[in-house]
Amino acid sequence: MWVIYAFGSALFAGITAVLAKIGIHNTDSNLATALRTVVVLLFSWALVWIAGSADTIPSISGRTLLFLLLSGLATGASWLCYFRALQLGNVNKVTPVDKSSTILTILLAFVFLGETPSVAMWCGILLLAAGTWLMIQRKSGEASVQSRSWLLYAVLSAGFAALTSILGKIGIEDIESGLGTAIRTIAVLVMAWGIVFYQKKHRELRSIERRSWWFLGLSGLATGLSWLCYYRALQEGPASLVVPIDKLSIVVTVAFSWMVLKEKLSRKAFAGLLLVVAGTLLMLL
Repeated sequence: MWVIYAFGSALFAGITAVLAKIGIHNTDSNLATALRTVVVLLFSWALVWIAGSADTIPSISGRTLLFLLLSGLATGASWLCYFRALQLGNVNKVTPVDKSSTILTILLAFVFLGETPSVAMWCGILLLAAGTWLMIQRKSGEASVQSRSWLLYAVLSAGFAALTSILGKIGIEDIESGLGTAIRTIAVLVMAWGIVFYQKKHRELRSIERRSWWFLGLSGLATGLSWLCYYRALQEGPASLVVPIDKLSIVVTVAFSWMVLKEKLSRKAFAGLLLVVAGTLLMLL
């Protein structure tokens, strides 16, 4: 059953990137992250009350709460970097780097969770790395400075995302996955809005266009659905398999960015996409 949740997470995560790209077009990326988090928080807690798992809050151990909050902070850092990268670069270039967090997640799962990678998974890692490299190559005539200004944020996003998966896996071992997601979101919200107020970006709220509000809200809803599926899958399945399936969202992202944003892949980038997908599927063996 966890496989279905993992693929559901991939679908909604893929849609999120394109919706967010449109939403942050004329909006500060940190402010956009904070606004999206409000939607995710409301959505996740609504489902907690519907499921009736709120009654178990008093029984949550200090260790579980600590890892959920740490996971939330790592998520917040990943989001802030990711949406800044999206604002600076193309979806089809930022997303592959962010999804390369799969490689680091597998290594961390081996070190901290004792999940030993198989030979097939090591081969998958090599294909993922090669595919990511091909997808982020510059097109001919593309300015080098412009095409690389997003890269640092995308790499940081991948690092924090990998850390999120491991901390989240530990944090939801003894708690209902939806409740764990809702608690994590509180940490993300506090972190995101803390940065917004520190930078005094909240003053820009009135200048946000109605179109941006709609797409930020929709991207937050898609993120909430992705999270609920993802952490339910993590709760029932191994992190070293759940994470690769979730990263197949890159296929959804590329398809939607082509249809909605008119971002086309070069032949080299398309070959890279095939390698990324092949590497991910190989890991599932």
